[in-house]
Amino acid sequence: MLLNDRFLKACLGEAVDQTPLWLMRQAGRYLPEYNATRARAGSFLGLAKNPAYATEVTLQPLDRYPLDAAILFSDILTIPDAMGLGLKFTAGEGPSFNHPLRTEEAVKKLRVADMDQLKYVFDAVSEIRKALVQDGKQRVPLIGFSGSPWTLACYMIDGSGSDDFRHAKTMMFSRPDLLEHILEINVQSVAAYLAEQVKAGAQALMIFDTWGGLLPDGWYQRMSLAAMQKVIALLPREHDGRKVPIIIFTKGGGLWFNDMAQIGADVIAVDWTMSLSRARKQLLEINQLLALQGNLDPLILFSEPKQIAAAATALLEDLAKAPALKSGLHPLDGHIFNLGHGINQFTPPEGVSALAETVISQSKALRAKQ
Repeated sequence: MLLNDRFLKACLGEAVDQTPLWLMRQAGRYLPEYNATRARAGSFLGLAKNPAYATEVTLQPLDRYPLDAAILFSDILTIPDAMGLGLKFTAGEGPSFNHPLRTEEAVKKLRVADMDQLKYVFDAVSEIRKALVQDGKQRVPLIGFSGSPWTLACYMIDGSGSDDFRHAKTMMFSRPDLLEHILEINVQSVAAYLAEQVKAGAQALMIFDTWGGLLPDGWYQRMSLAAMQKVIALLPREHDGRKVPIIIFTKGGGLWFNDMAQIGADVIAVDWTMSLSRARKQLLEINQLLALQGNLDPLILFSEPKQIAAAATALLEDLAKAPALKSGLHPLDGHIFNLGHGINQFTPPEGVSALAETVISQSKALRAKQ
């Protein structure tokens, strides 16, 4: 039994007493307790591949802030690592692969990720679910996640992070057949990975299309959106008698919002380039009654508490003036408060406290005015 099910209710467009809140990258380097655990683990991979450590850091932000969901602590690059591309993290440089997909021969050798090599992730999901239980009740739901097929392909082809993913986009323009081959293998891998997370205990799923916004119009629909739609079609939509909501997020994807609304997800996460009221109106215009997640600019958290409160309040007030998702609901129902992207590693922890306090108080106050 869930002690707090606001997040799941909001994902399904149901009424809640206050707007649920969680943050992308809520377990991370901005928290001193995370850094202490990572130091004990010895490295990022040592942390991510140890279910006990992954459980510890997943719960840390819940112990500090009144959040309404936990998200599995892991990395999106676990899938290509399990394909044999040789993932490594170098201090000051971030992740890279020993065997990037730069030739036709390398692409043709690629195989669906071995789920046995990802057992540490599924073990972490199971451990987190158990650790969330207090006095016979689960504190909050657990979100599982994966990178999108396109976003994974960017790293797999370029071999590391990049501002423009030149090698991936060059392959797309010059040999789209090779990129589509990679994407198809990634679709199968992501779907299997997420399905195993559900079996292990994940109660909602999120697909992070971090680099979809780099694509030209037309190419986005062909290379990123179509692949995510294939993944969603393969996913379990119920487990243990409860619906498993699916959240999709394309950073910089506001241009394609209406397209994203029609691939089978339950929730669309938006970044700060699109207002929530506009997003809601567009959903109603195309009769896609999906929930929204987002969308505060993460860098606002470097401001003073008064400024953070003002920004969060403005975001809630904007949505409160929009039409309700369904008859009988408040306009704020069907919304999960989040950032428009991951929390910055240098964020002052007290900034998150100010945000959480505001979301709780203001979302209750605005509902009381109805």
